[in-house]
Amino acid sequence: MGHPRRLPGPREDHESAVRREVREELGVDDVDLGPQIAERSQHHLVGGRPAHQVERYYLARIDPAAVDPARATQPDGIRARRWWTLADLQATRQTVYPVGLADLIAGVLDRGVPQRPVALPG
Repeated sequence: MGHPRRLPGPREDHESAVRREVREELGVDDVDLGPQIAERSQHHLVGGRPAHQVERYYLARIDPAAVDPARATQPDGIRARRWWTLADLQATRQTVYPVGLADLIAGVLDRGVPQRPVALPG
């Protein structure tokens, strides 16, 4: 079992953590980072101990051609990557996390960025 991670890291704000994670997992340096659009809070066990996790979701744009798994420094076991259209997300029978992602994206496309981050189910 891996070690629990906390984001952001020491002396790092949330936006810097997003940029670092995109660089580490996708090998992309150029991220057009927008506002936080959602948040999910959940309680679960990590190594048999209670943990509270808060996830923040940001609107971000990258050039799909810039994704280079060979440059990823922390690929986290990613075995495949795929760009999903909203229609794909809405139609899939696969489990997609966070729950409510397709509705969140549809809302941003229809109504714009929410004034406050949307609370997603934990």
